[in-house]
Amino acid sequence: MLDFIGNKKRTHFAENLSRENIDEKITVMGWVHRRRDLGGLTFIDLRDVTGIVQIVFNPENDKVHEKAHKLRNEYVIAVIGKVAERDEKNINRKMKTGEIEIEAEDLLILNDSEPLPVQVNENILAEEDLRLKYRYLDLRREKLKNILLLRHEIVFAFREFLTKEKFFEIETPMLMKSTPEGARDYLVPSRIFQGKFFALPQSPQIYKQLLMISGFDRYFQIARCFRDEDLRADRQPEFTQLDLEMSFATPDQIFEIMERMFNYVFRKTKNIDLSIPFPRLKYKESMERFGIDKPDMRFGMELTDLSDILKDSEFKVFSSALENNGSVRCVVAEGCANYSRKQIDKLTDIVKHLGGKGLAYCKVEENSLTAGISKFLKENEQKNILEKTKAKDGDLLLFAADSNKMVFKILAEIRNHFGRELKLYNENDYNFVWITDFPLFEYNDVEHRWETAHHMFTLPKEEHLKYFETGEYEKIEGQLYDLV
Repeated sequence: MLDFIGNKKRTHFAENLSRENIDEKITVMGWVHRRRDLGGLTFIDLRDVTGIVQIVFNPENDKVHEKAHKLRNEYVIAVIGKVAERDEKNINRKMKTGEIEIEAEDLLILNDSEPLPVQVNENILAEEDLRLKYRYLDLRREKLKNILLLRHEIVFAFREFLTKEKFFEIETPMLMKSTPEGARDYLVPSRIFQGKFFALPQSPQIYKQLLMISGFDRYFQIARCFRDEDLRADRQPEFTQLDLEMSFATPDQIFEIMERMFNYVFRKTKNIDLSIPFPRLKYKESMERFGIDKPDMRFGMELTDLSDILKDSEFKVFSSALENNGSVRCVVAEGCANYSRKQIDKLTDIVKHLGGKGLAYCKVEENSLTAGISKFLKENEQKNILEKTKAKDGDLLLFAADSNKMVFKILAEIRNHFGRELKLYNENDYNFVWITDFPLFEYNDVEHRWETAHHMFTLPKEEHLKYFETGEYEKIEGQLYDLV
């Protein structure tokens, strides 16, 4: 038989208890995280949204102690008791509440629990499909709980900062007219207007432009966005974004406010002071150095262009790429000359998954190139490659030869792979960078036409307007910037 909570009220959250509460009579409520029987005593770790506190059931209170024997993991309980100091030998330094415990005087079992299909209090992950089916159980895990609580703190900090900076939080409609955008719309049929549909917003772009026209000057919104796209690593059908807009603002003003905003959020949520102002990289430089417009700046391993050195190469793979206006570039994996054929084949599989043809390699031994494609390279080519890449004994050189677009795609992924594999960076480091001067158009090789690289809500650089008249669309840069 389960107990009724009646008029009993929780007086404290678990992790808010400390030595200051010793001898206080309190009421806590939550889930049984773990149960232990030791020396006639029953110990329960009670968990709530703040954390865990230990409850002690003494056999001297036989009625309550007997009831505690019924408890199993994930039972929901309310405990009334007195906060007591733990003996020095029993203090748990790993717990925030490790210096105290609650001596139970009364116990209410508010809900019981059958054996769980997914584990909550152990680092044993069930299959993803099972965890999604029982999402309400999976969200009890500390890791997921902490992610959602951190998200709340981040959003709250955004609101605090932007409000102080005279931004107004304004909600925009969720049902809107379908307009041509980068992805397909999610459509919602209308009951009143038969045969017609609303679209869920891919972004509040049009509405925030209207707000600027209306004179609100500075707007922000924690906006829900919906895009009917294929699932990829950087794509989701629905997501939340911090959306904002400013009137009469220069890029430098936007950079300055955003840098202060992120510094404020990191200080409030992680007690970290960022180094501002953030460095800036032009799009072209980012692609040349890292092969990608969102580079991980926490480690080096930058790309090296070898096209000039290999322009007369007799190696067909290289010469063919260069004859077709492509390039030959490489990255140096320091200390990886001992990579086995199996490990290199794994890298090649990564490349082929990206649509590349393959990956060439050489090793550096006694200040010369060996293995892989070294036999296809002339002596002067090898010497120049070593000089330009600054590769040394024990290093592994990985080459990509194709169109510039494909070469960048391949080596950016290979670089990121080694960054993770070799632990070339500290995951707790935060290296922000602005990427600026993006191209406004890119050429579609399939449809043989120029198309917008991003979206049309972008102002071209004034000095590039002349290229519209000459048709030199590849030279036109927009006043675009991304924070990575």
